[in-house]
Amino acid sequence: MPDPVLLERLRRAAHPLDAAPGGDPWNLEELQGLLSPGIPREAAVLLGVVDRPSAPSVLMTRRHDGLRHHAGQVSLPGGRIEADDRDPAAAALREASEEVGLAPAQASLLGYLDPLLTITGFRVVPVLAMIDADFKPVPDPAEVADVFEVPLDLLLDPDRLERIELQFGGRPRSVLQYRYPPQRIWGVTASILFNLRERLAHAGG
Repeated sequence: MPDPVLLERLRRAAHPLDAAPGGDPWNLEELQGLLSPGIPREAAVLLGVVDRPSAPSVLMTRRHDGLRHHAGQVSLPGGRIEADDRDPAAAALREASEEVGLAPAQASLLGYLDPLLTITGFRVVPVLAMIDADFKPVPDPAEVADVFEVPLDLLLDPDRLERIELQFGGRPRSVLQYRYPPQRIWGVTASILFNLRERLAHAGG
């Protein structure tokens, strides 16, 4: 059974499941002037916490090098919200099933984190969930190069997070990155994990 204290911490940090959070993405200001005109495409990802006996961890993937968007990058299972998806939570579960073989019954949905915008023009809604400890990933080789877990405490440690400076669109841009060799956890994924850390702190978790 999942740790009830951990479950309560995560629930307090999340928006309720009955309605996905609306409004502007929390990182909109930092991307002003860098995005192409047009309405962002809607996407959802699953931030799955696995309650391991030693310590809780977060399920992550490394995307296939041949993908069109964010190829080769560390990510959370997820993708575009399709017309027949009931809501972002349903989309995140569907994508997790397709990418890593997660059955819906193996995930207990806890709520939403704050939506954020990607430089590639997606408005991403993260869905927070607890994943059964006996889950064994079956990655889709066309989309996923690797599946791994990272300790939750490490991802919540401010000393592991840094800002790196990049040049994009002719101007410098600051991007978040975790120090966790050999994996490079940065960009969108690092921003989602940062948002979880901030929401946990605000909720007293």
